[in-house]
Amino acid sequence: MSRPRIVIVGAGFAGFRAARALSRLTRHKADITLLNPTDYFLYLPLLPQVAAGILEPRRVTVSLSGTLPHVRLVLGEAGAIDLDGQTVHYTGPEGDAGTLPFDRLILAAGSVNKLLPIPGVAEHAHGFRSLPEALYARDHATRQMELAAVDGDPESRAARCTFVVVGAGYTGTEVAAQGKLFTDAQVRKHPLRAGLRPRWLLLDIADRVLPELDERLSRTADRVLRQRGVEVRMGTSVKEATHRGVLLTDGEFVETRTLVWCVGVRPDPLAESLELPLERGRLLVDPYLQVPGRPVLYAAGDAAAVPDLEKPGEYTPMTAQHAWRQGKAVAQNVAASLGMGERRAYRHRDMGFVVDLGGVKAAANPLGVHLSGVAAGAVTRGYHLAAMPGNRVRVAADWFLDAVLPRQAVQLGLVRSWSVPLDTTSPELVRMPGGPEADQMGDEPAEDQPAESRPDPVQDPDAAKHHEPPGPVMRPGRPAPSGPPSDAPAVHKPRPGTAAHPETGSHKPSQGET
Repeated sequence: MSRPRIVIVGAGFAGFRAARALSRLTRHKADITLLNPTDYFLYLPLLPQVAAGILEPRRVTVSLSGTLPHVRLVLGEAGAIDLDGQTVHYTGPEGDAGTLPFDRLILAAGSVNKLLPIPGVAEHAHGFRSLPEALYARDHATRQMELAAVDGDPESRAARCTFVVVGAGYTGTEVAAQGKLFTDAQVRKHPLRAGLRPRWLLLDIADRVLPELDERLSRTADRVLRQRGVEVRMGTSVKEATHRGVLLTDGEFVETRTLVWCVGVRPDPLAESLELPLERGRLLVDPYLQVPGRPVLYAAGDAAAVPDLEKPGEYTPMTAQHAWRQGKAVAQNVAASLGMGERRAYRHRDMGFVVDLGGVKAAANPLGVHLSGVAAGAVTRGYHLAAMPGNRVRVAADWFLDAVLPRQAVQLGLVRSWSVPLDTTSPELVRMPGGPEADQMGDEPAEDQPAESRPDPVQDPDAAKHHEPPGPVMRPGRPAPSGPPSDAPAVHKPRPGTAAHPETGSHKPSQGET
């Protein structure tokens, strides 16, 4: 009798944990395949430190093949899922098509940048969900400070030194806190930049920073940001973005060359493409993380709407804390469905939250105990070291070097602005030269080139010419593969339109929990 085949789509917090737990639970009695666009697990909470030059990029990545030796890793992006035929169709990194059969499927595709229908944002803003975006942010901030130092126009110089972050949740708060320290350090010890004044603005429509957290954590973060010189503007957001700057909802126009979009996340469109019951874009599952009526399909993490048994009638939020725990729970239940152990409903208990504010500053409430200052900073870094599934020594070494040596503010030039568009279903991948997008765009324009003359990094002018191919229908934003053949079984079609998200509510935390 052949061994059961388990396919996991996505290697984020939920997918990585599920693969690791299943490898242990099944004891080589099942074939486990992990489908992911990259060969690493990304520890998202430390991305702001990559952008600020504290950590080297590979420190926040963990090799999948190195930590999951009994799991088959397939590089590719899931494009269509045939639940009746129990196959996943995917596109490999070199454009080749493939198919993975399964007896059990775990959808852990995660989330992507959440967009709002605000003019100019998709063209002029950049997100902060992936390693390429963090690398671009670090290069861009460094470049703006270097260009400002030799810019003879006072208005242009001030615009280059102005950085606007939209979204005061976990990511936006940490980006603004770390970014201010990073740009201040580039000015402080450089005599030719003595007149530069880096200006950071943090905007949010909410009435306070970190609106989902305890008010004491919010007050601590707000106080640290303001003391550091960050302009915290609550109840304010962006009304329109242009190549010259942003028009705020209060009527002020801020000239800037930098707009960082951290308003939250939306579920990966792959969940919607299944045409199964959804809750605000997330696949509805039962407390055992199984999709009702589909015994072979499970979901966890940001792509799943999991009932919160501690708060009847609600669903667990899209956080790394829940995704990590759900990964273990879904592994137990999938193994139980194959006769290995007993299934368990997903329950949780909040352990608290940590927010890294840069330097020795942080806000934390482990087990409900409110901390700030150096104590919170120690707890925050201790938590991250404990939570990371690898690279602990390297991360600690980088922290030590950052404490005793000046940061290296250099441009690597590895990621261009058009390589990391905000409107994408694959933030973890850069758009490569020679691809269909690059064919339409050519070389990267200058940073201060007018938007009207810039190539559009998002829209494909030939998209209207493309017709739906036979066989699997691809996810929105995915290139169509050359196979499978036209007589392939019917698949669930993705719904059109993923460019804008209608939600305008508060931003859900996606990282930094204990």
